[in-house]
Amino acid sequence: MFKPLSLFLAFRYIRARQVGGFASFISASSTIGIALGVMVLIIVLSAMNGFERALADRLLSIIPHGEVIAVNEPIVNWRDKAKKIITHPDVIASAPVIKLNGMIQHKAELKSLEIRGVDQTLEQQVSAITDYLIAGQWDTLYSSTDPSQSQGIIIGSGIAKKLGVSLGDKIQLLLPASDINQGLSVKFPTPKKHNLMVAGIFKFGGIVDDNLAYISLAKAQDIKQLSPEQVDGIRVKVSKVFNAPSITRDVAYSFDHYVYIHDWTRTQGHLYNDIQLVRMVMFIVMVLVIAVASFNIVSTLIMVVNEKRGDIAILKTMGAAPSTVMIAFVIQGMMNGFIGSLSGGILGVIIALNLTEIFAAIETFFGVTFLSGDVYFIDYLPTQLVQSDVIATIVVALIMSTLATIYPAWRATKVEPAAVLGQI
Repeated sequence: MFKPLSLFLAFRYIRARQVGGFASFISASSTIGIALGVMVLIIVLSAMNGFERALADRLLSIIPHGEVIAVNEPIVNWRDKAKKIITHPDVIASAPVIKLNGMIQHKAELKSLEIRGVDQTLEQQVSAITDYLIAGQWDTLYSSTDPSQSQGIIIGSGIAKKLGVSLGDKIQLLLPASDINQGLSVKFPTPKKHNLMVAGIFKFGGIVDDNLAYISLAKAQDIKQLSPEQVDGIRVKVSKVFNAPSITRDVAYSFDHYVYIHDWTRTQGHLYNDIQLVRMVMFIVMVLVIAVASFNIVSTLIMVVNEKRGDIAILKTMGAAPSTVMIAFVIQGMMNGFIGSLSGGILGVIIALNLTEIFAAIETFFGVTFLSGDVYFIDYLPTQLVQSDVIATIVVALIMSTLATIYPAWRATKVEPAAVLGQI
C-alpha cells in the first residue's frame, strides 16, 4: 500500500524509539504529562460547571432572582403591577413581598433575622421554599378566618436550633418601634412585640437557615399598618438567571413607581464570581502544565534528530525535500500529543461523569466531610460535563504539542549531508 514518505519515516522512527532508551523515557513522560493535564482540566471545568448549575438550580430556587423595592411610599395596587411585570418576555412569575428586620425570642434566647411577608399562592411560583420544609405545612402559615390575624411563622432550621423551638411552640417577634414621637421622647424605644407560633421549619443549607423566616402577607401588612393593596416590593423569577440584572432593570424602568433595583448578583453574586475566578485560575494552571509536558517533546525530538543525522543526510542526498524531512519529525512529535490528549480526554470524561460518586466514596472511606451543608448550600461535589470544554481542552493540547515539534523538525532540515557523511 502506498504511503507518503514523511508518514512512512515517522512511523518507522516511532517503532524504533519504542525499543527503549532515554529518548523513550522522555517521550513517555511528555505523553503522560499531557494526558494528566488534559484529564485534570476536564475534571475541574466539569466541577465548576456543576457548581454553576447548583447555584442556579438550588440556591436561586429560594433567593429572589430580582426585586423592585419601594423607596419611600409603599407600592399600591400591587396585583395590577405584578400582572404587568409578567408581560415581560423574560419574566416567568412575580409575587409581592414585605420585608421586616427584627428579632425573635423564645424564653431567654434571642435571634436576629429577616422576615418576609409573602402571598400563599404567588410565593410558590417564584420560590421553591416548600420543597425544603422538614416540619409543618406551608398552608398553616395562614388563617382562613382572618388572614391579618395569622399567627404562623416558618423559620429556618438554624433559627430553630438556636432558639430550641419545634413545631407548635410560641415565640415573640420583636420589631423596632416605628412611632416617631416615642423615638424622640424615650431614649430607648420599646420594641413592638407580636406573638407568633412556629408553623413550619425548613432546612436549605448555609446561612439561609440562620437568617430567614416567613409570615403571611396579610400579617406583615397588619404589622406595618398597610392596606391589603400595599406592599414593599415585588419579586420576579426570570427565565435566564445569569441575565437577571438586565431583566430586573428593564422591569424597574417600566415601573411607574420610585423603586430600588435588587437582583441576586448583589446578595449572592460573590459565589458566582468565586466560581468564575477558580475556573479561570485552574484553566491557566492546567494549560501551563500541558505546555510544560508538551515542550518535553522538544527534548525528545532533538535527541531523535541527533540520532538520525546519518539517515537524514542519506535521505537528502537521495533527493528528499526539506519539507519531507520536517513533516516526518512533526508527525512523530504530534503522536505524543495525540495519544496524550486522547487518553487524557477519555479518562477525564469518565471521571467527570462519575465525580459526585467518586467524591462521596472518598468521604466515606476516610470518614471526612469536605462540603458541609451547614456551611455551604450543598453537601456534595456537583459535576456537569460540557462537550465544548472537552473539545477546547483537547484542541489546546494538540495545538501546543504541535507547536513544540516545529523547532526540532526545522533543525532536522538543516543537517548538511556533506558534513555528516564525511564523518561516517
